[in-house]
Amino acid sequence: MIAEVLGVGTELLLGDIANTNAQFLSQQLAALGISVYGHTAVGDNAARLRAALEYAFGKADMVVACGGLGPTLDDITKDVAAEYFGREMVLCEDSWQAIQRRFAGRRLPENVKRNAMVPEGSTLLPNSHGSAPGVCLEQDGKLLILLPGPPHELEPMFIEHVVPFLRKKTNLAFVSRNLKIIGVGESQVETILQDMIEAQTNPTIAPYAKLTEVVLRITASAKDEAAAYRLIEPVAAEIYNRLGNHIYGEDDACLAQIILEKLESQGKTIAIAESCTGGLLTSAFVDMSGSSKVLLEGVIAYSNASKTARLGVSDDLLAAHGAVSPQVAAAMAQEAACASGASIGISTTGIAGPDGGTADKPVGLVYVGLYIEGRGTKTKELRLIGDRNEIRARTVVAAMDMLRNEGLLC
Repeated sequence: MIAEVLGVGTELLLGDIANTNAQFLSQQLAALGISVYGHTAVGDNAARLRAALEYAFGKADMVVACGGLGPTLDDITKDVAAEYFGREMVLCEDSWQAIQRRFAGRRLPENVKRNAMVPEGSTLLPNSHGSAPGVCLEQDGKLLILLPGPPHELEPMFIEHVVPFLRKKTNLAFVSRNLKIIGVGESQVETILQDMIEAQTNPTIAPYAKLTEVVLRITASAKDEAAAYRLIEPVAAEIYNRLGNHIYGEDDACLAQIILEKLESQGKTIAIAESCTGGLLTSAFVDMSGSSKVLLEGVIAYSNASKTARLGVSDDLLAAHGAVSPQVAAAMAQEAACASGASIGISTTGIAGPDGGTADKPVGLVYVGLYIEGRGTKTKELRLIGDRNEIRARTVVAAMDMLRNEGLLC
């Protein structure tokens, strides 16, 4: 099955809101083995919406449209869909009763009854988070699914009602495993796996580059989920064999959470000293529940004076090597650990730009320091690309990866 995703709403074209529904729907449809061939956004205009439907159905078997199902006059999606398929709009009594129950004890807006008007012969999708139900229309081998625009309504509706509906359309089960990779880029991953990617049939292998990692999705189809997972297993095993410790987890795995859990299991604690990352590394750990069991302290020592006053980095060391140096990174990490009593200290210092770089120390030069009690201090030099925030984000992940790979967490 081939699908198109159609966003309806002038606010999308004006840039007032981001079209996150398209991303969500593409991910969900891919997991069902349905190929999405295109995304389109169209304003609240009946003629242009009809043209968008004609264009989408010219390429696809199924169109998923989101937005324009509400009670106001510019909510025209259902009306245009009914006209497109040559159907009348009728009142769905079950939907109308559900709306009345939702508004029980409150004044019912006059126009809310429009939410219960649907194209004749359509399948209704209950909306447990709003008033407007979703709609499925099938005709002449074409399937149109209409969903509400607000993500907090659309997402549960899709998962609870559309997914089971679509699964009935196929006799195959589709499953995926997502391998999460750091320390190598997308092009290097593709080079390492080139023969596997070129020979793929079922399962398929698809890399996706994100800002700080690469996600490798392995998808298989079979008569049931267990059989599909069995197809994935040898492929995943070979990828692990080739990429090794660059794979830090799968699916919903979080690098910071993995590190914290490993530290806790080993009875270790950590302190953090940050310069260029300005608290992002500490925040990555604090975002995780239970971080207080492991994280003792985070210090943002941005200026040289702060590095001396808060961390005890000597003026002589700063004068001799500069704040952006392996020597200062090592001192920051060790002093953070010793001052707090933590068994591990980790630090970041660098030039995030866009200003401040020199020929010897360009923008993107970053040093990470790592002190481990009883094992001494190590540093790592990074040469990163991107804008200021990208360099800082990449530094955070590189610092966590260094901690993960120093024998402590392997």
